[in-house]
Amino acid sequence: MKLGIVGATGMVGRVMIDLLEKRNFPLDKLYISASNKSVGKEFFFKKKTHKIINIYNLFLNKPDIVLFSAGSSISREWAPKFSNIGSIVIDNSSAWRMDPGKKLIIPEINASCLCKQDKIIANPNCSTIQLVMVLFPLHIKYEIKRIIISTYQSVTGTGKKALDQLNQEENGDFSRKVYPYPIYQNVLPHCDSFIENGYTVEEMKLINETKKIINDYNIAITATAVRVPVIGGHSECVNITFRKKPNINHINEILSQTKGIIVQDEPKKNVYPMPFYAHGKDEVFVGRIREDFSFQNSINIWIVADNLRKGAATNAIQIAEYLIRKKYV
Repeated sequence: MKLGIVGATGMVGRVMIDLLEKRNFPLDKLYISASNKSVGKEFFFKKKTHKIINIYNLFLNKPDIVLFSAGSSISREWAPKFSNIGSIVIDNSSAWRMDPGKKLIIPEINASCLCKQDKIIANPNCSTIQLVMVLFPLHIKYEIKRIIISTYQSVTGTGKKALDQLNQEENGDFSRKVYPYPIYQNVLPHCDSFIENGYTVEEMKLINETKKIINDYNIAITATAVRVPVIGGHSECVNITFRKKPNINHINEILSQTKGIIVQDEPKKNVYPMPFYAHGKDEVFVGRIREDFSFQNSINIWIVADNLRKGAATNAIQIAEYLIRKKYV
């Protein structure tokens, strides 16, 4: 088993390497690729020294699986090349998510649709993953009609430069900006670029990817994505309207029994999900589950997850583990 990582020095890539070791992923050879400025640098994996190589040399080694986390342009250029030599690409960018010929996978939900012929597999957007992990089991029982999403997203979703901006601003240095405004002690209703319809790319990802994964394009969805000065993970306030009358106790029961979800919902004891506690964990945390008294068949729910773990690296590695178990590799 030969596994490669493209974009290994980024925030998600580093978490991928850490998780491969912690999860004891069954590989014989690990190839790490990054930009030319990082080539030749050393890193440790399972107490052995490895050197970073460029993507071309990774390609020459013909890995069985390649985890991509280097942006859409790299994925569009190189993923087809790897798939043409028989490698399976699991891509963390937005390059292939809405491609009708590529599958968008959250293993707990729709891994069963994968087959041996799938050579490029899309990893959903981080905020979509934690959202759909909660929505899907509820949709099966109550049939979702409409969703209103408000996100509170960590700066780590933008990358290391955004984290550096937050840390520098906290220390009084406001000279470097990834965002158009300071993020320290601020909130930006702006995740990714704005498009002609007034929404951002991030908001449209939530809308379009959710419909594709659930495989129901009749669900009405709207979203507002907000960047907050937080490191530990993404939070989401979600209002859901069902076609059937929901029962709050039953919803708690469904989510409590869903693999990968932890319910934290004891408001009288101040127990509810927070990124402070989700940081470094692979589960999706759910709480503040309550009826929406203003609209029929509706509830409010609060969802939190570490966007670098289940929102990115963990989900990609889970896909790879599934492929190995099914002997598709």
